[in-house]
Amino acid sequence: MHAQNQSLLDALNACIAACEHCATACLQEEDVKMMARCISLDRDCADVCALTARLIARGSEHGPHLLRECAEVCKACGDECEKHGAHMQHCKECAEACRRCEEACRAGMSVAA
Repeated sequence: MHAQNQSLLDALNACIAACEHCATACLQEEDVKMMARCISLDRDCADVCALTARLIARGSEHGPHLLRECAEVCKACGDECEKHGAHMQHCKECAEACRRCEEACRAGMSVAA
């Protein structure tokens, strides 16, 4: 079970790291208020990805249910980070990680179905 989910777990963990880094970097921006939605979505995305990764790693029957929500949160976070990606490298990298994770979650949903 673990080996077949390794690419999903890798995408989830990469997304967690990118979102945590992005949120921290956004807090250092000059206009933090402008980054409030980005920071909020970064934190939500990292938390949902972390829970999803734990449930998938342990083979929980509830893991597949979270994949849909995780994909949705990753999409929302990726969309927000893309808005800032042209002038903030951390947002660009986060958006890319979110897109990869969203795809991995959607692929995991089709496997679990």
